[in-house]
Amino acid sequence: MGRSKFTASSSKATAEQKLLFDQLRQIAQGLGETFAPFCEVVLHDLTDPKQAIVAIHNNLSGRKVGQGATELGLARIADPDYAQVISNYANSFADGRQAKSTSIGIKGADGSYVAALCLNVDLTLFQGLQSAIGQFVSVDANNSLREQLIPVGADAIRAHIDQFAARRATTPRALNTEDRRALLHELRDAGCMQVRRSSDIIAAHLGVSRATVYADAR
Repeated sequence: MGRSKFTASSSKATAEQKLLFDQLRQIAQGLGETFAPFCEVVLHDLTDPKQAIVAIHNNLSGRKVGQGATELGLARIADPDYAQVISNYANSFADGRQAKSTSIGIKGADGSYVAALCLNVDLTLFQGLQSAIGQFVSVDANNSLREQLIPVGADAIRAHIDQFAARRATTPRALNTEDRRALLHELRDAGCMQVRRSSDIIAAHLGVSRATVYADAR
């Protein structure tokens, strides 16, 4: 966890800046706790570039409070028109680990940069997970076997009946005997007749007796 180098009596900070940094420290802490341990959150004071780091959470880079500003921080100090939000850019830690970074510049009332809030995500674990998940979800495209594992239930039976009737531009209850027999054959081939109380479900949806369903299914 980091700490601010500003105190209530600090001559380097205006009252407005101290209030701003008090709020930014809370935001940095909240982000750090939310994205721990994969995301380093660093708060920079751009009014004091030689001791820019005010707070650092989930320290992944090995830096310390009181260290100087980065090249990006210096660029913002030099140019108030420099991009305020730079997100998801490629970065790396000192030991070579790949990172994804986002830097948010904070401006004061006069339009110049006074702070920056930076997030550095360690991609090492996620790249390993990506590789493992990619291997896990891969399938053999050359295997011709196809199987459906969707369970058939009452709703599926009713939907099948509705679709059958729609293909004939009619309603389930208006199907004639020949159509009902064709329907029952389709339902049997789809495995719908294996569902518990399928005959009751079909009879109710067609508006016929269960005996009629048995007769049409022959």
